[in-house]
Amino acid sequence: MRARFAAAAATYDEAAVLAREVGRRMLERLDLMRLKPGRLADIGCATGDGIRALKARYPAALPLAIDYAPQMLAALGRRAPLIERLRRRAPRRVAADVRALPLADGALDLAWSNLMLHWLDDLRPALRELQRVLSEGGLLMFSALGPDTLRELRAAGATTLWRFHDMHDLGDMLLAAGFADPVMEMERIVLTYASPRGLLRDQRLLGVRDGLLGAMGFRQARRVFRAWQRQEGRLPATFEIVYGHAWKAAPRRAGEPRAIVRFAR
Repeated sequence: MRARFAAAAATYDEAAVLAREVGRRMLERLDLMRLKPGRLADIGCATGDGIRALKARYPAALPLAIDYAPQMLAALGRRAPLIERLRRRAPRRVAADVRALPLADGALDLAWSNLMLHWLDDLRPALRELQRVLSEGGLLMFSALGPDTLRELRAAGATTLWRFHDMHDLGDMLLAAGFADPVMEMERIVLTYASPRGLLRDQRLLGVRDGLLGAMGFRQARRVFRAWQRQEGRLPATFEIVYGHAWKAAPRRAGEPRAIVRFAR
């Protein structure tokens, strides 16, 4: 899937409707945070909608755009205004894996990640690395797909879809990685399509079709798509969105009480 995602840099923006909407809702959640970051990073930035919005919100901060796909970073660079590039005010681009960030301990005050972490087989190394690069009092804010994603296809017999973590597991992982005061929320966003081709096209343009649908052969796909139930003439596709944020607190002293994870729907 990594190679397909990298190759999708030229088409990603055409189909990234869900990512843009989730990013907008994440920004609204930042309104509730007391935060003046000096250094921030969008990790898994794709073509840069998130880092541009963060840069506009925190103009005094040093913005880092991090992605493992150089092609996505190149697309981000091409979209930077010329005046920003000339003044070296454009986001600094870093090609790196979230599980091995080339950043010093405590380098960031805000780590942001929109709809990326769920593609990792094991999130724990990534969360430990994000905790390492955050400064004391720094904030991790992220979104991820949850297990109810594409429930309509599961009901239609799809057995190869990617398995996503639920918000309770993610909250536990945040605590295990050393984060404090994690807050988890969940909501569902439904996209509709005229035909299965619309869903397949979107996921192909995003570079994640094979990862999301798995090794679904032609015969199984035909059976599943025939059984996909329409609502008001359209095919609904539910995406469960898990939002999480947590802080990097000072090291806990022996005997201090454990943190509590708060969940919301």
